[in-house]
Amino acid sequence: MIPPLTFRFIKKASAVTLREIITLYRAQGWWGRRDKPGLLPRLIKGSHCFVVAEREGRVIGIGRAISDGVGDAYIQDVTVLKSERGTGAGSEIVKAIARRLKTDGIKWIGLIAQDNSSPFYARLGFKLMKRARPMLSKGSIGLVTE
Repeated sequence: MIPPLTFRFIKKASAVTLREIITLYRAQGWWGRRDKPGLLPRLIKGSHCFVVAEREGRVIGIGRAISDGVGDAYIQDVTVLKSERGTGAGSEIVKAIARRLKTDGIKWIGLIAQDNSSPFYARLGFKLMKRARPMLSKGSIGLVTE
């Protein structure tokens, strides 16, 4: 039997939790060699909400939302360890974030599905936006490495 998942919304994290989160970001290719670990506490604190999914005290997945805190929010950075994929952990992370956003009064929740993840999000009630296309400013850099 698989031990249960627990979820924690955080605004700061212990050194161990930060290392586990960076491991997840690196596994997705979202954290490069030049990215400084000191950026992660700012990223967590600056998010509307940041959730860690844990199994037996170990971070196995994360997700976050950015928002103006009033009307709109974007879900970002949802990922789980490869060994946890297919267990429902990713779905539960998205559901936890969506519940939190709705509780906080956010009525418009969007995301960008990358790497062929749109079927995953579609199962959770997300739909393609007609007449919309994600765009990125030329020369943009950041945590996402391309």
